[in-house]
Amino acid sequence: MIGCLIAAGVLVVSALGALLAGRRGRAASAIAAFGAVAAAICALPGAIAALAGARPDELVIQWAAPIGELRFGLDAMSAFFIVPLAVLGAICGIYGAFYLDDQRARRWIAVPACFYNLLVAAMLLVLLSRDAVGLLIAWELMTLTSYVLVVFDHAQPEVRRAGWIYLVAAHLGLSCLIVAFVLLGERGFAFADILAHPPTGATAVVAAVFGLVGFGVKAGIVPLHVWLPEAHAAAPSHVSALMSGVMIKLGIYGILRTIELVGPALPWGPVLVVLGVVGALVGISLALYQRDLKRALAYSSVENIGIVLVGLGVGLWALSTGQLAIAALGLCGGLFHIWNHAVMKGLMFLGAGSVVHGTGTRDLAQLGGVAKRMPRTAALEILGSIAIAALPPLSGFASEWLIYLGLVHGGTEAGAGSGLLLL
Repeated sequence: MIGCLIAAGVLVVSALGALLAGRRGRAASAIAAFGAVAAAICALPGAIAALAGARPDELVIQWAAPIGELRFGLDAMSAFFIVPLAVLGAICGIYGAFYLDDQRARRWIAVPACFYNLLVAAMLLVLLSRDAVGLLIAWELMTLTSYVLVVFDHAQPEVRRAGWIYLVAAHLGLSCLIVAFVLLGERGFAFADILAHPPTGATAVVAAVFGLVGFGVKAGIVPLHVWLPEAHAAAPSHVSALMSGVMIKLGIYGILRTIELVGPALPWGPVLVVLGVVGALVGISLALYQRDLKRALAYSSVENIGIVLVGLGVGLWALSTGQLAIAALGLCGGLFHIWNHAVMKGLMFLGAGSVVHGTGTRDLAQLGGVAKRMPRTAALEILGSIAIAALPPLSGFASEWLIYLGLVHGGTEAGAGSGLLLL
């Protein structure tokens, strides 16, 4: 865990260094990119060790009232999300240094370079927080830093509109999370205290609902997804890649933490399966008629979050009935798809950024023949498209096939009503 905290410190220091570089745009970009790569190098060994079975550890920092203390820890669940954050954060940091390097934007490069690294640091702290207060503070920092990046090109009215929609939606979600943790924190806001004295009855149900809605906003679960296509289309492409590849997955992380803290207050399996199916169908349907390249990719992210929820829902459903083989298929498929989507959608958004940078447009109707002029970008976009379409032998097929197997086996072995729904 110490390596992950050092990584957060490196990101903050490099962000301040990039800001101090001021109008020396290339220096600011280089400092921020170096910080993102160095942070990944610091964070990955500890995360990999935690995934390999290392004992979870915790650090307690005493703080003045009203916070009392802040707790940080690293376990396998946090480590699972830290890996894509570190890898994609470093790649997008390097990409961003070149993406924004033009005469029009150079005098302002220090601002997005600084806030990009602060965003990665905030997401890292979300995953390391082991008490409600620390998590909510990190969650708000994640929202504010990403908002600054979303509205970077604020001269355009649609960008300002996207920023306001994102900010309002994010704070409505935060309000729900505050309610959830107030209900859970009767004996203390540390996760260990909540686990030692779990809520019961109506309190548990209400906390579970507010937690699901609060984290579901950030995950882009339908119908809480309204901010996602707006913000992803408006943000610089490397920021869109990080938000789609990792940040919306922190909503999934939050839902999993809520399930851990609240317990079986809700029928989590059926709820997640239904939300996932609706999200997948709505997301891909809306993606089909988009003319904006980045909005189409954003709606595809809504669909893939639905796929993840289906897998996790099947796994939790099977666990509740003692069907461990089906639970393994669903949970492994859903978790594996989180990593796969980070890679696939990161590639797709970075490729889209190259197209936008080279052509000056996101309008698909105006991009005919661009593959002849950008053959390497086109080849990588086709590769990403094959993967995200779940065609073998690429990674999207592997994770979705596990989920399909869980659905089929669950449908044939469950009772009449639930079996029909799974099928």
